[in-house]
Amino acid sequence: MHLLTSLEICSGAGGQALGLEQAGFHHNGLVEIEPAACATLRLNRPEWNVVEGDLRNFDGTAFKGIDLLAGGIPCPPFSRAGKQLGSDDERDLLPEAIRLVDECRPQAVMLENVRGLMDAVFEDYRNKVELQLKKLGYTPGWRLLNASDHGVSQLRPRVVFVGIRNEISELFSWPKPNQQLPETVGELLFDLMQENGWTGAEQWRELACCIAPTLVGGSKKHGGPDLGPTRAKRAWAALGVDGHGLWNEAPPHDFIGMPRLTTRMTARIQGFPDSWEFFGKKTAAYRQIGNAFPPPVAKAVATQLFSALSGKRIYKVA
Repeated sequence: MHLLTSLEICSGAGGQALGLEQAGFHHNGLVEIEPAACATLRLNRPEWNVVEGDLRNFDGTAFKGIDLLAGGIPCPPFSRAGKQLGSDDERDLLPEAIRLVDECRPQAVMLENVRGLMDAVFEDYRNKVELQLKKLGYTPGWRLLNASDHGVSQLRPRVVFVGIRNEISELFSWPKPNQQLPETVGELLFDLMQENGWTGAEQWRELACCIAPTLVGGSKKHGGPDLGPTRAKRAWAALGVDGHGLWNEAPPHDFIGMPRLTTRMTARIQGFPDSWEFFGKKTAAYRQIGNAFPPPVAKAVATQLFSALSGKRIYKVA
């Protein structure tokens, strides 16, 4: 059986890479600039070919013929929390992604980013990207996906761009939302909250009766880990969670008040399995978690891509 192969760029801590793996893709390479994130990838998958370095210096010609080029390009150029400079932001790596499409000529492309990329201010930018991909022989499409529609207990809208080779584009369809609602924060984290025998865990579970607000990973420019700006902290407080920082472990037996989350709890909220480890201390680990693309969402899109690309291979054999 021929494996469907992928090259992933801006891999981070592996949220998208894990989702692609779960959908059946075999990673030929993963490109990431942050040392801590690269260490996380190697820690969990020693067999993966992790290329540590700046994407601008990466030559994709050695990966020509891969099935899928995927990545989670940096979001600050398009984030509503920033200045939304788009192509004027030095962190805009969409041009590098298009260069790699040209070099690798994959069967499909999958890129994810923040909701802000769909704002009217970036309409010309999106049109330019579409035009470039069309010239290379791809049918492009954008979709705003909500993580909670795909099993993630979090309010996390993400924009996903998919480009499919024209000859197989009709075989691809976007994933449909799950019929079942995701667990509440209380249901999802109850076992972790009571690990140290906290007597208030059951009461807290009843209070935390909604899904989580969007986790914010932060940047190098800001201090230690917390759960976002003032508005986000208020939303967490409504769930009985102190969002002003993270703890190293669950609350003790006699704790009174609002508990803080641990990095393991935030990883579970992002849809990572508990077996996935994060390299580095609390701040570095949470930055990786908060900036990740939830694996279940990546898997949902990648499963549709896998089906489309597999259908194409069957058609060719016939």
